This record gives sequence, structure tokens and C-alpha cells, in this order.
Amino acid sequence: MQIDLVVPLKIDSAFQKGKKIDYTQNENIWYIKLPKKLLSKKNKLTIYYSGKPTESIKPPWDGGLVWAKDSLNRPWISVACQYKGASLWFPCKNALYDEPDKGARINIIAPKNLIAVSNGRLTSKITNTDTTSTFTWEVKNPINHYGITFYIGNYINISDTFQGEKGNLSMDFWVLDYNKEKALNHMIPEVKLTVKSLEHWYGPYPFYEDGFKMVDAPYIGMEHQSAIAYGSSYKKGTNKKGGDISNTGWGKKTDKIIVHEIAHEWFGNTVTASDIADRWIQEGFAGLAEELVIADICGKQAGNEFMNGRFRTIENDKPIIGRYGINEDGSNDNYIKGWAVMHMIKNIINDDSKFRKIIRDLTHEFHNKTVTSNEIESYLNSKSGISFTFLFDQYLRTNKVPILEFKYKNEELSYRYIDCIENFSMPIKTNWTGENFIYPSTFWQSIKVENKDTLQELKIDLNFYVTLKKVD
Repeated sequence: MQIDLVVPLKIDSAFQKGKKIDYTQNENIWYIKLPKKLLSKKNKLTIYYSGKPTESIKPPWDGGLVWAKDSLNRPWISVACQYKGASLWFPCKNALYDEPDKGARINIIAPKNLIAVSNGRLTSKITNTDTTSTFTWEVKNPINHYGITFYIGNYINISDTFQGEKGNLSMDFWVLDYNKEKALNHMIPEVKLTVKSLEHWYGPYPFYEDGFKMVDAPYIGMEHQSAIAYGSSYKKGTNKKGGDISNTGWGKKTDKIIVHEIAHEWFGNTVTASDIADRWIQEGFAGLAEELVIADICGKQAGNEFMNGRFRTIENDKPIIGRYGINEDGSNDNYIKGWAVMHMIKNIINDDSKFRKIIRDLTHEFHNKTVTSNEIESYLNSKSGISFTFLFDQYLRTNKVPILEFKYKNEELSYRYIDCIENFSMPIKTNWTGENFIYPSTFWQSIKVENKDTLQELKIDLNFYVTLKKVD
């Protein structure tokens, strides 16, 4: 049996049925020698380990324990490890494709004057004979290894209830004591608005059994399952300063961190990419959620303009799907470009009710499962009745942005795609064709467009991530 544990942490001993068992080590990989007669049976394996866990220098981006101080210079501790995995701080099978079927139980020993928060529900708090308390938290649902976390600090709890699609959803907000008013005035209203919107689009919140929690964190945010990290500034906007990276103004209508991290409860925590190379599944749908919530508040056009404003932040440095089997992430474009893929699919389907049903059915079909990009792609093709295969291959597996070449002669608009994969085709709208789609491919096609002199300069509809080039 393989166990992963990052040096300088080390396994001290391992036991099964009360008997000590042997193991060997190869850097961060530990091989536990289980007795052959017990290999096919369910047995408890107890591992004792020790050492100094890796410290995160730029949490949550580099991974590890976070040793911080709050604004009153008091201890504030957490962990975030999405990219490198939970073997940074406990022995585990560091693989996204396998999750504990029956959740996890987390015991945290903390000084008596501090509160420890983790995933799921608090099942007990024991005051020890020394100066510590032991908190036991338990999550019932399957959980990916990087979604397991803890927070220790001067927390207070604000309990609430949300009337959701599956009944009463318990909501708990664990915030630093001096953030109570901010939580009441900003966090709680924003969370309820967001959950209502996302239940509409994505289906019921996935973890009613484990409840919903948002926790003040010493880093910007992270989608820890049923214990979401919030480290922004209690302001609406797409960054801590309340700005709007889309430059449209619509980004100031929500708190991006709240929306984005809550969306990961659906995509990331219940529908989980089985290889980090397919992380676009999680980040793309979380980005789409930002648009959907804004659209629910301010109208569909606002959501479209907000998405279009994010196109300019796509770098196209490399494909957003990485290499499989080696824990290699793709491009950071998996956030915005993955979102752009789903945005274009939504607009090509051109029926919000149908799109909504497809996504809700998808989260139901893959509830608490690990998935591949191919599975998601096949599902969307099948349920929409439209083949998006060229779109997926172009935008997920290359870093090229299709160019729509066009020319106008004798009242005919001719067009084709270049700088794209072989035989690429994708329907698109322009200001010359209004609400009607044209269906460009890599071969020249033409349509009649009369009175060109009365039209403005040809532009691509803002919902499509395609560039335009005029040729003679």
C-alpha cells in the first residue's frame, strides 16, 4: 500500500489489528507492507508520524501550514494545499481520483483561549487537563484530500439558516471577534444571495448533511469543503480593494471571493477533476458562477459584459489542460478561458432554461464523483444535442485564439476561421447578422448582406472569444 508524506515529515510506526507492520521509504513515498491474507479485507490502519510540516510562504498558492497573526497580533493558524496536496501535512493517498467514501473525522488540539474549526460539523469539544482543548469535527460526504483543512484563532460563531431547495440549510460563520459586524452586514447577505443564485443554476447545495460554513482565513480564499476560507476585505469587488478587474463596473456588484469559493462546493468538491490537469472543470464553472450571480442581480447583459471584460486577462501562454498522470497543472488560463468555454456553450445553446437543466443534471449525475474532461465534454455534447468537440479541442488543448477572416464584395460577406485546429467550426454572431448565427469553418463561406454602407464596422458578438481580421 502506498502512502504519501512529504519530507521532513516521517512515519514513525504503523499498526494493523494491533500488530506493528513494516514499511519502506522512497523520498515522499512510503510503502506499507500489508499481510497478504488481509489485502482483500477491510481493516483499520493506524499510522503515527512526526516532523515539521512545510510552511506556506504565499498561501494558498504554494501550499503548507500558515502561521499568521491577526490584526491584534494574536495567533492565527491554518493550512492550504490544493496544488501540492495534503501529504504536506498528513499521511494520505495524494491522488485526486480517489476520495474517502465516508468523509473524514478531524481532531484538533488547540490552546484553551483559541477556537479550532474544520470541515463538517463539530461533534465534540473536550477541555483537557492541561491548557488545551480538543475539537472534533466530522464530514459525512466524500472529500478530496486538499479540501480537508483547519483554522485556529480567536473566532466567534454566528449561526443562521437558509431556506434552500432541500429544506433548511444550517449556515455557520466563524469570524474573528472584531469582524462580527462586518460579517452581519456584508458576509451573511452576500452568502445567502449567492447560494440562492447557485442553487437555481447548479442544483441544491451539495452538502446539506455537513452544513455550510465560511471561515475567516489568513489568505485570500480557498474552497475547503463545507469550511470555505474567506480572506478578502469584506467589500464588494473582484479584489481586496473593491476594484473590478473586468473594467465594466459589474464586478463591483458582488464579492468575488464569496461567489467563486462557494461555487466550488458544486465544482471542485462534489464534481472533482480526477487529475489536476483538468482543473478547468472546477475553475471554469466557478468563473461562470461569477457571471451568473451578477446576471441574476443586474440582468443578463451585465453578466455578458462582465465576461467579455475578462477576456483581455487571458494570456494564452499554453493549453489549459496539462499532461495527465504527473500532477501537472495546465495554464492559469483554466480560470478565465475555462469560464469562456462554458460561456460560449451557454450562448450557442441559446436557451437559458435548457442550459440550466443540463448543468443541474450534470451536478446530479456526477455528484460526489471524480471526473475527467472527456466525461464532462461528452455529457455536454450528448445533453445539448450539439457537438462542441471542435470548441473543446481548440480552447482547452491549444493556446491559439481562432481568427475570423472576412471580406465584403458585391453585397456578400465572406468569412472563414484561421489559426485554429484542422476543420474547426463554431457558430457565432456578429453585429451585421443580429440574433442570427453564422456557421464559419476553415473554408470560405458567403452570405448576402445588403446596404453595407448603413452598417457600422463589422464586430463579433461580445459573447465569443474570437478575434477578427479583414482581408482584401
